[in-house]
Amino acid sequence: LEENYGDATNESRKQEMGGKDPSPPELLKRIEQMEAELLQKEQRLLKIDFLCENISDLTDRIRAVVENGKQDMLLFARRTNELQKKINDKTQEIRALFAELSMKQALAIKLQQEIRDKEQFVMTTSLMISQGLPPPKEAEKERWKILRNEKMQKAAAEARAKHPAEEEQGAAPSHAPTIPKEEERLPVLRPHMAPFRRSEPSLSPRHFKKPPAKPSEI
Repeated sequence: LEENYGDATNESRKQEMGGKDPSPPELLKRIEQMEAELLQKEQRLLKIDFLCENISDLTDRIRAVVENGKQDMLLFARRTNELQKKINDKTQEIRALFAELSMKQALAIKLQQEIRDKEQFVMTTSLMISQGLPPPKEAEKERWKILRNEKMQKAAAEARAKHPAEEEQGAAPSHAPTIPKEEERLPVLRPHMAPFRRSEPSLSPRHFKKPPAKPSEI
């Protein structure tokens, strides 16, 4: 191949190629066709650029919405924390109220038990008095306690009635101890002042005969 085609003087090295050159009208037609294809490609490229711009605008809007969403989420988190704090405070208040209610219930149960004990004590005392027996010492103490409280309440009411002007002006009451008068003093407890009926002597001993005395052996 080098010997055949390397020599420039060898005319047999050239090779005829088939075909023919297009005529000028055909070339013009081919150029117009290529220009039409180029125009179509440019229009398609413009459409793609327009879509890219729209996508960029949409992306910017989405980014702005996301940023606003972050701010909204921050505000929502703050609001949630505030509400959670309020819920915790209310929970503490409810627990305190439940504790207070439990204390009140315990106090109510205790007072009910005291009422039942007092009723039982009154029934027992009434039964003993109806049978002519002296009442227990607790009844006497309760009686004098009630009398003392009534005396104190009566004295306080009389003091308020004597000084109405001082109470209207908001004068502070005197806390100095006062000595009760002779007629206001409580009576001293004495055995003969017990409020019960003396029992009559029983008639049952007359039905029993005294046993005879046995002689003592020396």
